[in-house]
Parts: sequence; C-alpha cells; structure tokens
Amino acid sequence: MSRVGLVLGGGGITGAAYHLGALLAVEMATGWNPDDAEVVVGTSSGAVVAGLVRAGDLSLESLIGDAEGHAEVATTLADRLYRRTRLKGVVRWVRHGLAPGLRRPGLQLAVASPARYTTAGIEEWLEERIGDLAHRWPSKPTIVPAYDVAARARVAFGTEGSPDTTLARAAAASSAVPMVFAPVEIDGRLYVDGGLASGTSADLVLGADPPLDLVIVSAPMASHETRRGARLYESVLDRVGVVALDAEVERIHETWPECDVVVLRPDADVLEETRPNPMGTHHAVPAFLETLRSMRRALAEPEVWRLLSAHLVVAGHR
Repeated sequence: MSRVGLVLGGGGITGAAYHLGALLAVEMATGWNPDDAEVVVGTSSGAVVAGLVRAGDLSLESLIGDAEGHAEVATTLADRLYRRTRLKGVVRWVRHGLAPGLRRPGLQLAVASPARYTTAGIEEWLEERIGDLAHRWPSKPTIVPAYDVAARARVAFGTEGSPDTTLARAAAASSAVPMVFAPVEIDGRLYVDGGLASGTSADLVLGADPPLDLVIVSAPMASHETRRGARLYESVLDRVGVVALDAEVERIHETWPECDVVVLRPDADVLEETRPNPMGTHHAVPAFLETLRSMRRALAEPEVWRLLSAHLVVAGHR
C-alpha cells in the first residue's frame, strides 16, 4: 500500500466545508479512507477537520448536526463557533502585533489583537463530535500548526518537542483568527491562527519516516482562479497562499523526489460560495455542495486521476 500524507489548509468555516466535500469525494471515487493517512497536517479550520478525520467522523452531519435548512444551519454554526468574550489585551496587541507590524507591515500586524469572540465554542463542538479523542492526542501521526505570539514563530503541535496539549485545544489555537478570536493559552504561552505562518504547512509532512508516496493537499485559500467581482484582499490572500504552498511542494519534491503531490483547490464556482467571507456560517452548506460538484471535474483530470488511481484505489472499488 502507498504511504499517503494528508494536508488540510486553513479557510474558515467555508474552508472546513470544502475539506469535507473534497475528502468525501476522494473517498467515494477511490474507496480510500482519509484516516488511513500516515500523517495528517491540519491548519486552522483544517485542524478541526483533521480531528474529524482521526475520529472517523467525516460527514456533512459533523458540520451541521441536526439543523435543517440553510438558515437554521447558519444560526446553529454561529451559536457554536462565535462565543462572545470581553474585549481585552490592547497592551498585548501593541507589544506583539502592532509595534512589530509597523516595522514590517503584513498579516502579522493583527497578532494578539483584542477580539470579540473566544474559541471555547470550537473546543466544545469538537468534544461533542469526537468525544474522548478531543481530550488527548490521536495515536496516528497528526500535526496541528499554530502561531506562538511571543516567539512570532510556527509551533507544530503533535511533533517532538512541542508543548503537550489536547487535540481540541490545539485545534482551537490553530483556528484563533486574529481580530476575530482571542489568543489561546497553552502551557503559559499564547497562540493564534497557524495560517499566519503558512496557510497549509505542507512541509511538515517531511517528518514522516520512511518517505511518503503521495501527499494530498486540500487548499481552500490557495486558488489559482478569481471570483467574479472579487474584492482586492481575496486575490491577495490567494496569491500569498499559492506562493507559500508552491514553495512547500517544491521542498517536498526536493527532499522526496519519488513522492507525488496532488493539490485540490477551489474553482470559480466554489469561490462564489466561499467568498468574500470564509467565516460566514450561511455559506457552509452551499460551499459543501458546490465542492462535491466541482470534485467530479477536478478528480477526473487525467493527471490527478492517474496519481489517485495509482496510490489510493482500493481493490474491487468501482
């Protein structure tokens, strides 16, 4: 059997919906179970989906629960994810985000900023969905990158030397989008969205030993296409994501010349459902459905299907 790595990039609630649609499509097409991946790397919303993968809870129900209709789904998701908290941490923001950011302007300007919401709802949701696994770490290699506020550096939870924590807590830290969610404290240090370091952190699969045969990357925020009527920041974020991911894929190829890489990205139709606000809960179900439709085309691309069929197709699966 081929050794497969799975990388799930950041992308907000619509990014999580994209991951679910993409992974279910791959599973239906090949018979391959994503939990069979030798290593799973999940950043931001991808960290939450990584938990679902390792728990064997990969389904639309894991996203929407018992809610019915788009309006009820949006309300339920908002209640779960957006728990209000008291705005605080201005001094922390000036020290760790604003002052350094003024010297080197960029996304990190928002690091440690005061925020209206807490990630407690994300932790509780994972506890409801995956049970005991939320309070420990998966037995199979699972990596969750987050951004250390004080060190201004990526920390890969689940790797040797990283702080001990639970899967739910690490996923919450990796999902703490600055200016939306307050930083998450782990072992006395504050962490925010792992996407500040990289939207995918695909290079972290290189810790696998022996080398992998195939790496599948689901990258909601690294599209090559442009949404009709897109706002300027949408294309900027995608360009940043593409550049970072291209560098990571190149590093994988340089380190493991025999390793194949398949990158799944949103097409224009998916972008219509996931943008301009990836955090909008009312886009979750439409994004999931459009992703399923788009995957029929994406997985049928000759080069993509050649690699998937070579590494993933389970004997007897049609």
